[in-house]
Amino acid sequence: MLPLAHQSDQTPASSSESLGSSLARELDVLQRAGLRRTLTCVHRRYGSGVVVEGRAVVDFSSNDYLGLASDSRLSRAAIDHLEYEAFGAGAARSISGSHPVHEALERELALLKHKEAALLFSSGYAANVGAITALVGRDDIVFSDALNHASIIDACRLCRGTTSTFPHGDLDVLEQQLRATTGKHRRRIIVVEGVYSMDGDLSSLNELTELAQRHDAWVYVDDAHGTGVLGAHGGGAAEHWGVEEQVAVTVATLGKAFGAAGGIVAGSSILRDFLLNRARSFIFTTSSPPMLAAAALEGLKLAREEPWRRQRLLVNAQYLRDSLGALDIPPLPPGPGHITPVIIGDAERTMRIGRRLRESGFLVGAIRPPSVPLGGARLRITVSAAHSTEDIDDLMVALADALRRE
Repeated sequence: MLPLAHQSDQTPASSSESLGSSLARELDVLQRAGLRRTLTCVHRRYGSGVVVEGRAVVDFSSNDYLGLASDSRLSRAAIDHLEYEAFGAGAARSISGSHPVHEALERELALLKHKEAALLFSSGYAANVGAITALVGRDDIVFSDALNHASIIDACRLCRGTTSTFPHGDLDVLEQQLRATTGKHRRRIIVVEGVYSMDGDLSSLNELTELAQRHDAWVYVDDAHGTGVLGAHGGGAAEHWGVEEQVAVTVATLGKAFGAAGGIVAGSSILRDFLLNRARSFIFTTSSPPMLAAAALEGLKLAREEPWRRQRLLVNAQYLRDSLGALDIPPLPPGPGHITPVIIGDAERTMRIGRRLRESGFLVGAIRPPSVPLGGARLRITVSAAHSTEDIDDLMVALADALRRE
């Protein structure tokens, strides 16, 4: 069995061994398992194109779903803001770092999510860690889907409550867990993702919210990958299922469909006030630069005013899935398709295929443990509104060749 990335080789470090030597031994374990990571420097992003190591490639690895990350109107919104405001916020928002543009962005996101209020965090990771650790105390329990994002897993580890993990999407097991804990906890919160970041499938929020109501539990949805993409107005997974009112807490990110940066937690006005007072990742950090909020606000506006982006994305996603089917790629889980996994299994083989695709002019995510389970290494293909059908056709030719060479 391959070791997880956080495991060492179990050899005790001597008292005289340097920290560098100790860490090098652990990095060697990752290297031998094919799990050691390096960074890929990407620049000159424009539409679906980027430059990697001096070569232009088509990016099928980003989460720039609506093609807004390189839109000049977001850049102009940030630059215009800097003409009369400081770059940095200067303090935590609870001191003197809260800016009117932060609050304007929160109001617009609350409207998008059909909620009373929203609170802006520096990232989606910070939003999940802050919200869950604030909401869950010693007398509470979280029911967490087994494939939830690392930020949710870390938040469950940090909170003082009980965590009960259920198999991915298995509502029968979840109901058993709910029944077994009836009357034993103050708060019971079911935490799921709207669209799962590695498998690309949707939570069945229509069934999940009904289950939660029957068992007196609250639903918390991390909708990082559904916001701006799903629903009649881009409101996300809850809008897609028509259950906005039944979801008590929703998290969204601004660095994906909206092309900027940051994360939000949306819900009731009381929830916002509670998190403002209790979420440590909000209270104890300098506020994000207001110019980022200005850019995000512009991205949100463009996503609303240009629905063709969302429509184009979903058309591209279906075209990609049809094209993979023509290559006899194994069946994919049901979902909107803008995140599409191609399961390879072996980590080193996955990396080789990823390198061959880059040599052919395509940047595709090669995902290994611990981002996915052991034996679940995969190519994670993401499409955007900026891709053309020709881009997808060319990727399929390169993918077929890379797989054939394996």
